[in-house]
Amino acid sequence: KKDIITGQNLKPGDIVIGFRSSGVHSNGLTLARKVLFKKWGGKFDAFEKPEGLKKSLVYECLEPTKIYVNPFLKIAERFEILGAIHITGDAYLKFKKLMRNFGFEFFNFKPQPVFNLIQEAGKISDKEMFRTFNMGWGFAIVVKKENVNKILDLLEKLKVEAEVIGKVSKKRKIIINYQNKKLIL
Repeated sequence: KKDIITGQNLKPGDIVIGFRSSGVHSNGLTLARKVLFKKWGGKFDAFEKPEGLKKSLVYECLEPTKIYVNPFLKIAERFEILGAIHITGDAYLKFKKLMRNFGFEFFNFKPQPVFNLIQEAGKISDKEMFRTFNMGWGFAIVVKKENVNKILDLLEKLKVEAEVIGKVSKKRKIIINYQNKKLIL
């Protein structure tokens, strides 16, 4: 029971590390299908390769979800993990589950090109994109600031793409800083 991560020990200044996603994962797949594929009203054929994508659209959307269990366990063996979120359904809204008298501020997003295509094709607002999609980060952990560099070094050795993507803030909101805009979820 002592190993259950509840977020009870979070405090402003703690750091959020994001683990790179492989793409859409399973969150928002229905919306992506609807706005992208001709069969459901979109403008592309399944095997079309729109500009900016590395693979045909169907393969971009169905790229297997990365599994983060092994690197997560390796980190948990050596460091205290204050919070953990799998960024799937409800995307960044999931961080509300960890909120007490504080919030989260995010500032480092590098969405794969498929997300830009979904947004343009569906005329989806930035806010809705962050409520629905992982926007490049599939899993996140919250850790003490003093452990960040050691954890990032370990993740690099484990061949996991990871970066600092945010922090615990004093404001009881989820704030997304994206393309020179501040979004409140």
